[in-house]
Amino acid sequence: MSRKDNLYDNAIAENFFSCFKCELIHLKRYTTQSSAQTDVFAYLETFYNSVRPHSALGWVSPAQFKTNLLATQVA
Repeated sequence: MSRKDNLYDNAIAENFFSCFKCELIHLKRYTTQSSAQTDVFAYLETFYNSVRPHSALGWVSPAQFKTNLLATQVA
């Protein structure tokens, strides 16, 4: 990546951080770095990776996508 004229260079990262800021960061004011780190970890592990639907996965959560994928591989 990072080539000149590559339109999709940072699209995935920019989309993630846009959602991340709207869904978590702009909603709170953190007084300590520790509280921010705790919230970021909780957001990623308990919401983003297990609950939040993703368009690239057919509007299911990554956890549900993994479950569906494993079920189709076993069958």
